[in-house]
Amino acid sequence: MSTRIRPQPGIMEIALYQGGSSGIAGRDDVVKLSSNENPFGAGDLARAAYARSGHDLHRYPSTDHASLRAAIAAQFGLDAGRIICGAGSDEIISFLCQAYAGPRDEVLYSEHGFLMYRISALAAGATPVVAPERDRTTDVDALLAAAGKRTRLVFIANPNNPTGTMIPMEEIIRLAEGLPKQALLVLDGAYAEYAEAYDGGAALVEARENVVMTRTFSKLYGLGGLRIGWGYGPQHVLDVLNRVRGPFNLSNTQLAVAEAALSDAAHVSRSLTENARWRDWLTDRLNALGVPTDRSHANFVLARFRDPAQAEACNAALLADGLIVRQVSSYGLPECLRITVGDESACRRVAHVIGAFMEGQG
Repeated sequence: MSTRIRPQPGIMEIALYQGGSSGIAGRDDVVKLSSNENPFGAGDLARAAYARSGHDLHRYPSTDHASLRAAIAAQFGLDAGRIICGAGSDEIISFLCQAYAGPRDEVLYSEHGFLMYRISALAAGATPVVAPERDRTTDVDALLAAAGKRTRLVFIANPNNPTGTMIPMEEIIRLAEGLPKQALLVLDGAYAEYAEAYDGGAALVEARENVVMTRTFSKLYGLGGLRIGWGYGPQHVLDVLNRVRGPFNLSNTQLAVAEAALSDAAHVSRSLTENARWRDWLTDRLNALGVPTDRSHANFVLARFRDPAQAEACNAALLADGLIVRQVSSYGLPECLRITVGDESACRRVAHVIGAFMEGQG
């Protein structure tokens, strides 16, 4: 690196994000269970909208995303004027850090929180601060103890990635009420739809001035390849975020497909039903095999092994059978494997391989 041309402080502390692997050399029968993708893909309505969007490739997209925001508002009972859309919820997280955190500020998150919190904080020049979890679950007392006069943003994913655990709304309210006055609480709801009777924090956003929530079309709606997310917050926050958002940050295709996906009730219902069925089955099966697995509220499970070496060996056994899961050492969980809930065939195949592996462990 040049001694004169230097990036902003914090940039070189960022470890490059590594997504879930998607292939195994020499195999064409791979089942990818490393990125928490919907095993049924996008719904028919979204696919049709994607095909139609090709006719407008020469047109610039809407700068205000009005149609998609209206559709989101109608679907979830929200105020369209307080919704912002981005290239995945990652971009909303980045906007928040860019707008509210900088040098000498702190961005707080839980021990096994999503890697983008640290990355976005460092990119903004802020200092990442980690609060310990309790039994792989967000600990509100630990977050409150770590929050101080330099805290500007507090991120929690609920349900959390990669643990799948979540905290009840009364704990989220306690956190929001106890934070320093200058801090924003950001509820990352990438997996909110998979949690029963949970609004992702929408009602709390309505009630308070210091809470923002983010959501995504990447998981339940099967649109990870298009990168579409959104956020909901107080008007004073939206007025700020829309000043840093690029005017054409979503394409016509992204906008049209996301709106169509919202209306595909049949695909959503099937995806939720099958996920709940096979998530619970896989959890129970792994526990019976001697692989402790917390009850997940998302579309994946976190399998815990005796130690990092056993987790590594089990991952090798899964790869040998063409099954790709996610090693989560980068999240501080080297003894664990995160396994996306696939369809019935994938779940049974995972259980069979892990069962054979554990039997061989004696």
